[in-house]
Amino acid sequence: MKYLITLLAIASFGSIIFGYFTESEYAQKGIGLCVSGLCLVVIPLFSYYRWKDRDVKDYMLTQENLDKMRERGKN
Repeated sequence: MKYLITLLAIASFGSIIFGYFTESEYAQKGIGLCVSGLCLVVIPLFSYYRWKDRDVKDYMLTQENLDKMRERGKN
């Protein structure tokens, strides 16, 4: 998964740069498709990959977590 995300990101950025510097009639469409691919495919895959083994409750502001933060602040 890590290598797939890296490969897709590099391919998208490379295609955006290639489309920016070429004078092809499809350059703007290519740039748009690559930006869309980054936003709709690469970023969600990256987010899923990074957060799949974490517990969301650790990052929520519950009373228990607020008490823990207060205790750490006193030390």
